[in-house]
Amino acid sequence: MDKNKFEVIRLKMERTANSLRRNNMFCECADNCEDALEIIRELLTEGDTICAGGSMTLAESGVMNMLKEGPYNFLDRDRPGITSEERKDIYTAAFSSDVFITSSNAITEKGELYNVDGNGNRVAAMIYGPKSVIVVAGYNKIVKDIKEAETRVKEIAAPANAIRLSCGTPCTESGKCMECMHENRICADTVIMSRQRVKERIKVILIGEALGY
Repeated sequence: MDKNKFEVIRLKMERTANSLRRNNMFCECADNCEDALEIIRELLTEGDTICAGGSMTLAESGVMNMLKEGPYNFLDRDRPGITSEERKDIYTAAFSSDVFITSSNAITEKGELYNVDGNGNRVAAMIYGPKSVIVVAGYNKIVKDIKEAETRVKEIAAPANAIRLSCGTPCTESGKCMECMHENRICADTVIMSRQRVKERIKVILIGEALGY
């Protein structure tokens, strides 16, 4: 990437990081995925019980491989051969886990996490339960405010995820939210996380690479 363009991205990341810190969240910025993995390793302890939310960012950044191969008790919701009941058990186990790792649909420069879920298990675990929540996000997830966050989900994140999951919702054909009433709609629960009461329970790692949806 052009160094001048990257400098603009870096400044936006730092500006957002400072806002997240003011909202009682831990936040570190990494130039790339390799640096981000080192930061995340420092936040984990050998033997930790870890659950993860569905996320393309975790796969693209290398976090998923790190969890599977590392000295952790990683409860893999996507392991080959897993049954629907076993997956539900992992969703529930997340609430008592040591660490829950996920991404965010959008992060505002004001220090807010904006997420829209279909089942609600991801946002539920982010809000309450796990001792620590680590949010990994590329710079492309940063938006100006909640209005831009909503637009980002409707025009990028939701349609892309609906296509990935073969939901058959109207957005998979239009490429944008159609405010549908489809039975497979993945936009069911919207959560905005702003200033936190438990200082640094939420830990955000911003990466200077475009990742996920």
